[in-house]
Amino acid sequence: MKNTPILLIVEDDEGHAILMRHNFEAIGLNNPVEHFQDGQSVLDFLLRQGNGRMRVPHQKYLVLLDIRLPKVDGIEVLRQIKRHPELCKLPVIMLTTTDDSREVDLCHQLGCSVYLQKPVDSEKFAEAIRRLGMFIPLIQVPTVNGSDSLPPCDR
Repeated sequence: MKNTPILLIVEDDEGHAILMRHNFEAIGLNNPVEHFQDGQSVLDFLLRQGNGRMRVPHQKYLVLLDIRLPKVDGIEVLRQIKRHPELCKLPVIMLTTTDDSREVDLCHQLGCSVYLQKPVDSEKFAEAIRRLGMFIPLIQVPTVNGSDSLPPCDR
């Protein structure tokens, strides 16, 4: 199972998260999924802090990150992931309803792998997620180590 990336869906809209899971399963993408409803909870998981669930060393993770999140927004989550020596190479796919070119540019500058605009129409959203699900198995996902002594990523 360690060769199969765990999908970290960071989405405060429960309906969107369910739709994502359902459409991934519909195309046969059976990666394990962890769902987080706010930015702070995924940071706690990834940074192994707090009292909740925590990431497992030597595991592969792929982050599907909404921008508009409670507690800590997606841009700040992306910023913290890309600054952390263990996490900076994690693929992060930004999912948002906005098409603000400044926000798109900022996310790419911070190191997101892909920026996808979520269609407002539910059927178009479902189709976009199915297409994303077909792309996910092709992404090379690095293993996250258990050591905090790694050199920082080149940015």
